[in-house]
Amino acid sequence: QVQLVESGGGSVQAGGSLRLSCAAIGSTFSIGAMGWYRQAPGKQRELVARITDGGNTNYVDSVKGRFTISRDIAKRTVYLQMNTLKPEDTAVYYCNTQWRVIGTQSPYADSWGQGTQVTVSS
Repeated sequence: QVQLVESGGGSVQAGGSLRLSCAAIGSTFSIGAMGWYRQAPGKQRELVARITDGGNTNYVDSVKGRFTISRDIAKRTVYLQMNTLKPEDTAVYYCNTQWRVIGTQSPYADSWGQGTQVTVSS
């Protein structure tokens, strides 16, 4: 099982920046796509940004031009740089990764981080 350890959440004023990190911990596994989701109170969890193992990225429309997802394959870490934050970005942010045992072609499994709170005040 892959464990995801998140860091970097916090409270900022509108217009500020935060950088989230998520490291995949474990052995004998390979990583597929990695992504960030968020869930605001009373709302469903939504995909914020995703990056494939080939480096292709996609973003929800509301964060395009403000957020950047990247990954360090060697460190098995995914980052989310969040700039020009808005109060509507306030949510718990969750890291997600696809993984499978090295040397197999089994379907990817999903692992989730514990979530990190991001609060943006106006």
